[in-house]
Amino acid sequence: MINIEELARFCKENGFVYQNSEIYGSAAGFWDFGPLGVELKNNIKSNWWKTFVHSREDVVGIDGSIITDKKVWEASGHTTSFVDAILECKKCKTKVRADILLEEKLKRDVTGLTLDEINYLISEHKVKCPKCNGDFEKAKEFNLMFKTNIGPVEGNIAYLRPETAQIIFTNFKLVQENSRLKLPFGIAQIGKAFRNEISPRDFLFRCREFEQMEMEFFARNDKINDCPLLDKFLDFKLNLVFADGKELREISVKDFINANITSKWHIYWIVQAYKWFLDLGIKQENLRVRQHKKNELAHYATACFDIEYRFPFGWKEIHGSADRTQYDLKQHIKYSKKNLSVYDEELKTKIIPYVVAEPSQGVERAFLAFLFDAYNYDKKRNNVVLKLHPALAPIKVAVFPLLSNKPKLLEEAKKVFEMLKTNFNCFFDISGSIGRRYARQDETGTPYCITIDFDTLKDKEVTIRNRDDVKQIRVKIKDLKEILCKLLNQEIKFEKAGKLV
Repeated sequence: MINIEELARFCKENGFVYQNSEIYGSAAGFWDFGPLGVELKNNIKSNWWKTFVHSREDVVGIDGSIITDKKVWEASGHTTSFVDAILECKKCKTKVRADILLEEKLKRDVTGLTLDEINYLISEHKVKCPKCNGDFEKAKEFNLMFKTNIGPVEGNIAYLRPETAQIIFTNFKLVQENSRLKLPFGIAQIGKAFRNEISPRDFLFRCREFEQMEMEFFARNDKINDCPLLDKFLDFKLNLVFADGKELREISVKDFINANITSKWHIYWIVQAYKWFLDLGIKQENLRVRQHKKNELAHYATACFDIEYRFPFGWKEIHGSADRTQYDLKQHIKYSKKNLSVYDEELKTKIIPYVVAEPSQGVERAFLAFLFDAYNYDKKRNNVVLKLHPALAPIKVAVFPLLSNKPKLLEEAKKVFEMLKTNFNCFFDISGSIGRRYARQDETGTPYCITIDFDTLKDKEVTIRNRDDVKQIRVKIKDLKEILCKLLNQEIKFEKAGKLV
């Protein structure tokens, strides 16, 4: 596996990701997505939405505002609890995030430490400023929210949302009534979030501006284990690290339930997220679930599990799923004085729903994991082959004439391209040898390349080349759209889609 710096360079060179405002020196933690990056990012979001919203009857979506009234964050606890510990050098005034510095220096997990514990470790291990080797001031809390001002009057404070969840809670009652939803149900959202990270790092992994794909799933508080949807996954296996951190082991969902560490609905949504990554090509050995320790739980959670990916810089979170209880709705009821309860027909009374699971993940972290898992250097071809799942591939099909200086081949290739581009994101290329054109598409993850040759002019057949194993088949032009649809949807094996060449 390549390292993070090499992947960042690959992304820049191939039009996936650029440093924001690079010509002016740029600010850390902000990234722009190029022609291929925006397609991959949109494909990730589209597939997530299709899987968790459109394919279900119990989930609907919203799109909330980015700038949010400060009262929302006072009610949620973010104004007091959304903090990281910061260290400032007495000598050069450099500021660093305490837990990250300690993990680097001590080579151990320091999640959940108090300020006093951090200060003790700094003193005990004589940890110095990485820039000038000076001593640090005592660790302090730093709130991660970006503050702004609404209108021309100073002091009318609002915040850029640090998460998308609270917009779901504040709109909960309207969404429930408009969609006529009955418990259990979910509300999903994809959108921007902003965190004023002390030390943004590792390319896209820790950004100050990013996108979240998130859902709040609500149930009755006495039915958090009433989850018949989980029954068909009882034999499904996942890699799990319990809160004691001692052992990573493969465990069945049945055994996960029997461990009695969280509710069945919570387990169900962990499994769905885990499967989503696997179904889109992430290798099983690079994926695990980790249970949070008690001292690292958020103020609103009674249980939380991360899905982690094995990056070159270690196992890191790419998805989080928290049991948020009734905390948020109760807080907003308390602060807003509004009724956010729902009527339950079975109980014949109004209740405050319970958030059994909050499947939440950053688009950029998923983007990173998919790229790392897909990146391969093929020694035989002497080029990178980006083996992205067809559903995620930025370009689905590339079309070339075998020789670009032959007018009849060029004309026929253009016709094929024009026919296909109404159905697929296609790329037309006449630059360089056919081998070089194949290599360029391998590097950007295009699953299939179509070549128009001299035989095409006679038999109206084209060659389709498969990215992953370079096998080739011949198919009729009139059948091309249908065959490509089946291949991209993985409804047919490549060797069965046409005549092997």
